Amino acid sequence: MNFKTPEIHALSPRHWVDYELLDSGDGAKLERFGKYTLVRPDKGILWHRSLAAEIWKQADAEFVPADAGEGRWTLKRELPERWRMRYGNLSFWARLTPFRHTGVFPEQAAHWNWMIEKIKSARRPISVLNLFAYTGIATLAAASAGASVTHVDASKPTIAWARENAEIAGLADRPIRWMLDDALKFVKREGRRGKRYDGIIIDPPVFGRGPKGEVWRFAKSFPALIDACQAILSEQPLFVITTAYEVAESALLLSNLLSDWLGSSGGNISAGELVLHPKTGNRPLSTSVYARWAREEA
Repeated sequence: MNFKTPEIHALSPRHWVDYELLDSGDGAKLERFGKYTLVRPDKGILWHRSLAAEIWKQADAEFVPADAGEGRWTLKRELPERWRMRYGNLSFWARLTPFRHTGVFPEQAAHWNWMIEKIKSARRPISVLNLFAYTGIATLAAASAGASVTHVDASKPTIAWARENAEIAGLADRPIRWMLDDALKFVKREGRRGKRYDGIIIDPPVFGRGPKGEVWRFAKSFPALIDACQAILSEQPLFVITTAYEVAESALLLSNLLSDWLGSSGGNISAGELVLHPKTGNRPLSTSVYARWAREEA
């Protein structure tokens, strides 16, 4: 098998202006999204905070989780329904959701930069499939680099949000196909149609439901999706990116699944954690695990 031992990394974005991790500790993180500071819970943060309690109390909003289901935001001052954020040449909307997030996942910027570089350096037409694409910033990144993108998500409101992001980014006229669909069903259907993609992005939840009630459970559904993706990868694939949040599995699980799939294709697999570095102190915050494959440069 023509395959190299995966490299394990703590991968973090380096070029944010509109986002900062200000502090973390005692089960929460203090962050700046644009000009607004937010406190969000994170049960994996077991260490103590570095900044004084007075600074944390100055946050514009704090998310209060519920015992079950959706939580709520407590506002210290009035915030707009949505606000514009930027990363490099990309623009997109952030907003407070009942699911704790803002629609912007800043750690993912490490993937955006890498993907843009791969697409631009390919110097050929590139087709990218973005599964569980959500608010679509990865879709925008790929489109901005010149790729044609198929954006798949199971939520109609979220696809509407992603399309709004494309508008504000000035990318609405790019070749982006917006698909409201179950990821696994879509991939199987694309395989039967003979559709092929040069790059695939997979960012699945632990649990979810498709638009027709299809059930997604990571441990069972993710390996099945990886198997199905084998039929839709082009003869000259460029990259595959996988990320997983709030799962017990390690980055090596993702790496091993990519090895099963792409081990005979050559190229390189790297794996590890997506981390955010705080503005002060030296305690990086792990957000998720990832693995990604790229074709070796000629």
